[in-house]
Amino acid sequence: MIPTKLTEELDNLSSHGDGELILHDQEVVWNLQIANGQVLYASDGVHPVRRWHRTLKLNYPKWNWTDASSQISDSQNWECQILNQGIKQNQLSLIRAKLVIRSVIQECLFDLIRCSDLQSNWKPLPQLKAPFCQSAALSSWEMKTLLSRASKIQQEWQSANLSHLSPNLSPTLRQGADPEKLPVSRQYLTGESTLWDIALQLKKTVAVVTQALTPLAEKNILNFQKIPDLSTPIVNKTPHLSIATVKPAATVKQASNSLVSPIRTGATAFCLSGGAEPRKVIHKQPIIACIDDSPVITHTLRRILVPAGYQMISIQEPMRGFAQLIEYKPDLILLDLLLPNADGYSICNFLRNTPVFAKTPMIILTAQNTLVDRARAISNGASGFLGKPPQPDELLQIVRKYIAH
Repeated sequence: MIPTKLTEELDNLSSHGDGELILHDQEVVWNLQIANGQVLYASDGVHPVRRWHRTLKLNYPKWNWTDASSQISDSQNWECQILNQGIKQNQLSLIRAKLVIRSVIQECLFDLIRCSDLQSNWKPLPQLKAPFCQSAALSSWEMKTLLSRASKIQQEWQSANLSHLSPNLSPTLRQGADPEKLPVSRQYLTGESTLWDIALQLKKTVAVVTQALTPLAEKNILNFQKIPDLSTPIVNKTPHLSIATVKPAATVKQASNSLVSPIRTGATAFCLSGGAEPRKVIHKQPIIACIDDSPVITHTLRRILVPAGYQMISIQEPMRGFAQLIEYKPDLILLDLLLPNADGYSICNFLRNTPVFAKTPMIILTAQNTLVDRARAISNGASGFLGKPPQPDELLQIVRKYIAH
């Protein structure tokens, strides 16, 4: 049964700002990091690092996240900082980050469900050091969906008569056991892996794996024991340069693969070329993002918008360009419907349900200019519709409608 206290806290998520929701019983403390009333991450005092390794192996095994870990500034909320760096460096998409967060939280909810005497405290905190990652935070509705899934896993666990055990335990083989009679390979029974870890390796549910090992424990062939967590990733102690210490660019050259058009704000400029970090400065000109894989359309839009006093960000692959959208927070987004490896309607809907872009004007830019297309675009969160090829007067008219310039 799901504790009433837990469901009450999930119902009240929207009333919280930035901080930590601390849930605890007599043995374990769980910390739910909240950003703008949504859950950004969850951890406990048992195996947060093991869970991190396991979740990354499940959702994105190809990501060398240790590179991102070298950029974190302190050990507080280090997981969010690493995810933030991954998104910022285009190594991790928002969708991947969200999958990681969901997997971590689902495991925590599995343990939380077992708590009959759950207490809570709210700890307000300054804004978390993860601006990109915050767009992957989970709403109250998403949390309830995960809670339902975690409840089903918990029910399977209890139906297998495993309530007296925890998946955080490690099965350790006693000396003299016959390896031919083991239900799993001996390599998993050395006291170095938890039941969660073994289930992932074997691609089976944790209840199935544990149930297969239980008879060995009853025969005293192995025992389930607690093991320590892995070491926290090394934190970079080098202080970061502040914006004030960065010299403004004297000139801004536009590379052929640049994502940002020249910015005409005197000494202030953004430049993304050669893989270097963008110089961050204060700007006054409105920013318009164009998500379109056509170089011709991109060139046409830039030729119209830049002379009119707008900055333009060009993104050809939306799944790889979310970090740029979050970093520059455009005042308006022009979105094509026919994109490589993506559906424009889905992208529009996703952006509209992302807190950062909840109120950002989004104009659909496409040759499919029918009433049905318009209705579908509006239902997915679009603010307006613009046909291809864009006409200068019409484009500027709709831009000025949504941007005060």
